Amino acid sequence: MVVSGLVIRPIAVADHQAVGTVGFAAWAANDPYEDSYRDPGVIARVRHDFETFAGMTKGEIVIAELNGQVVGWAARQTARNYLSDLWVHPDHQGKGFGKALLLHLCEAMRNEGLVTARLDTHARNGGAIRLYERCGFTIIWHGIEFSKSMGVPLEKVHLEKRLTDR
Repeated sequence: MVVSGLVIRPIAVADHQAVGTVGFAAWAANDPYEDSYRDPGVIARVRHDFETFAGMTKGEIVIAELNGQVVGWAARQTARNYLSDLWVHPDHQGKGFGKALLLHLCEAMRNEGLVTARLDTHARNGGAIRLYERCGFTIIWHGIEFSKSMGVPLEKVHLEKRLTDR
């Protein structure tokens, strides 16, 4: 799907605040999968992590921009084939921006000669899991994992997509 007017580009310093705003808005708009999502301390930690993410990450961040406005972003960090983040502002979800970001980074990984792409999400994040599966990812692990940003254990799934035929 081609999204008319959408530009995917590397992050600029001027985008740092928008990355935090979009990421936190998308996280906060999710149904609270677990009671920890309602804890004020967890919410404050998550907000802080989004506000500082762009300036602190050593990985690659790409922006989805529509008419000069950041509507979403995605990041690769920790490992070259790991998509650590994919966030689309709630006002723009369901319009193909997340898919465009995901496929953009998968293509970049393929062009780098990587064989697989990996990502994780909350096990009850049905919308994200459906997107990932429609884009060729499959669940390879389901269990409990500690979330550093939230400071609590969460039910997670790990997904993987084969990028090449080798």
